[in-house]
Parts: sequence; structure tokens; C-alpha cells
Amino acid sequence: MGRPLRVFVPGFPHHIVQRGHDRNAVFVETRDYEYYLANLIEWKSHYDVGVYAYCLMTNHVHLILVPHAKGSGISGLMRRLSARQCRRVNLLENRIGTLWSGRFKSSVIDADRYLMACLRYIELNPVRAGMVNRPEDYRWSSYAQRIGICEESWIDSDPVTSALGPTLGAQRLAYAKFVGEHVTEAEFTLIRNAVKRNQLTGEDRFVDQIEHRTGIRVESRGRGKPRK
Repeated sequence: MGRPLRVFVPGFPHHIVQRGHDRNAVFVETRDYEYYLANLIEWKSHYDVGVYAYCLMTNHVHLILVPHAKGSGISGLMRRLSARQCRRVNLLENRIGTLWSGRFKSSVIDADRYLMACLRYIELNPVRAGMVNRPEDYRWSSYAQRIGICEESWIDSDPVTSALGPTLGAQRLAYAKFVGEHVTEAEFTLIRNAVKRNQLTGEDRFVDQIEHRTGIRVESRGRGKPRK
């Protein structure tokens, strides 16, 4: 069976997930997280990719990336990040072999309908995992930057939270309120399954839109390989 087809569309946000090999830990010490983020900050401009959100969990990574140009920006950035992290861990632990479980997963997001939900999904990951009680208490996600409690912010402005209010303060308060609202199981399942299957985070209209742009139809339901 061939590998699932991944679709990358310039100008659209993509939910990216990469897991550690056999679900083993990727990040153990503070410097492991810091090294990954330093490389993300350094290389995102090189590959012309925007970063809307991130969450580094112990054994996997969530990102929302936006390629600004046609080509392999996301793939190039992810190769760079994964290779550098693998070399670092292997050197520290005096080991050889892979750090990651195969290729990363990717889902193009319908920004109008699902980008806010995907931001919340990613930044609530540590809360759902029982690691913290509030998303702002988790050090290794973009949430603290998004709501303005982090002194330094390097994530890129996204179109949906930027439209939540007339001022930056109003936008931050509105997003924090949104994150605190109840999340339905249907929303959680749609986002999780879409990225797990390299499908689209969107509905039929969005499927048609992406097919028109790329010539590839990526069904956003059920299993199976997208058809050209």
C-alpha cells in the first residue's frame, strides 16, 4: 500500500503532527524544547513558512504552518527540524537511529470555519493530557504568546484571531474566552481524524475548493487514499 498523499496549498494553514518513534519521548529536558523552538524560529523565514501555533508535547509535536509560496516549504522546514532534533538527541544519548515515527501528518485547514478550532485544539493539548490545569500554565505552547502573557512573541499573526476585536487587547480577551468554552466531541474528532489521515479539516465546500486549486480531491471523511 502506498503512503497517504499529502497536499500542501500556499496561503492556507496546515495542521502538522509529528510523533516520536514508538511513542517514545522526544523532549525530556528544558533544553530539548528550547532547541526545537530555536530551530523553528531560525528556519521558518528561510523556508517562507508562517507559524500560527505550536505545542511541543513530550512525545509529539503539533504545529499550524502556512506556506507562503508554492513548493516544498513545509516539507523542507519539517525535514530540517526533525533531522536537527534527531542528531542532537543521538549525540546526547550516544545512540543511533531514528527519533521520529515516520513522516509527519498534515491537514489543510479551512481557515474561515476551522482555524480557530484548530488553534484551540492544539493549545489545549496539555490540559487534555492532564499536564496542566490551564493552557497558560504550559510553557511549550503558543498560547501564552497569543494572549499576551509572554514577554516575547514570535508567532505570526493569523487572520481569525486578528478579527476578534478592534484592539490587540480585545482580540486576546476574546480568544481566551473562546478557549474556555466547551469543546464538543464532534469538533475534537473531526480535527484529530483529519490530521491523522492526511485529509482536510473542512467540509464538502472546502474539499471542492482545494480540488479546484490543486487538481486533487482529498475527501474529508472515512479512510482511503485521496484520488487524483
